Amino acid sequence: MAAAEKSAVEAREQLGRRLFFDVRLSGDGKVSCASCHQPERAFSDGKPLAEGIGGRLGSRNTPSLVDVAGQRSFFWDGRRATLEDQALDPLTNPVEHGLSDTSALQTLLRSDGQYVEQFRQAFGRGGADVDAISVANVAQALSAFERSLADGPSAFDRYRAGDSTALRAEAQRGWVLFNGVAACTRCHAVDGPRPLLTDHGFHSLGVGLKDIERQLPALVRQLAEWRNDGRAQDHSILRDPGMAALGRFAVTMDPKDIGKFKTPSLRNVALTAPYMHDGSVPTLGEAVEREIYYRGKEDGHPLILTPAEKAELVAFLESLTGWHSSTYNVGGRPAGAGD
Repeated sequence: MAAAEKSAVEAREQLGRRLFFDVRLSGDGKVSCASCHQPERAFSDGKPLAEGIGGRLGSRNTPSLVDVAGQRSFFWDGRRATLEDQALDPLTNPVEHGLSDTSALQTLLRSDGQYVEQFRQAFGRGGADVDAISVANVAQALSAFERSLADGPSAFDRYRAGDSTALRAEAQRGWVLFNGVAACTRCHAVDGPRPLLTDHGFHSLGVGLKDIERQLPALVRQLAEWRNDGRAQDHSILRDPGMAALGRFAVTMDPKDIGKFKTPSLRNVALTAPYMHDGSVPTLGEAVEREIYYRGKEDGHPLILTPAEKAELVAFLESLTGWHSSTYNVGGRPAGAGD
């Protein structure tokens, strides 16, 4: 990478970092991206549902942003294809940051001389050209920062690389189960030197479906009406738990996708409880129980594991942690990094 190009990338990361942690980019001046994506929790928040402006609760659990550069779609239902596409949605969502529109965002940024200069440096404009503060450039800067959030090698990574002592015996047995009889790798693929442990697909574990069984026809009609009148999909989903439970169907309108959600990465999964799209499963042990039940249901016969084997699976999942918040300071910057 040429020096000038590298400098531009670094400038965009630094700008994106400042945007990410800036509470002024919200309707009440109290919510930043980091309110839900906290460094010490592998950029998740530890809550069942995301909490936005004025304490308003959304309808989905906050996913980790660590290693997000390797994802192929974004949000639990995969409704955005790129980081840039998803970056601005939370800012204007009335349940999240609550800005009235992107014009309000630009006005706020243009009133700050430091932001004007940072955008100029990051996007190569001459002088103090406020036109550098475009909606597209805000999305690019935020995405540049998010792409920088890569974790270090986990114990499992070291084990796969040849260090036979990296995993405890219990975790090694859990890996044998994960890759064998438990068939976890069907959805949580282990490929490449630093696998994300996801197939990037969409699957159902039945989470939340029972709660909307009787509402389903009405929800489908309502969704069709909202799509026809151009209502913002992300706004509708975060305001309506029933709509959120439809999962991938809200994107594809294919009945086979009702209740399906994106397979999450398992990297750092021990840091990101609670689990599932609605945060309804509080512990790794309970998540393993649910996965085992639905694996058996999918295969047409029960998957029977002993309590010891389930504990071994949990031990293996705990070995997937490569993120250590001590490498980041309170501002989300790598330790020792300059402004």
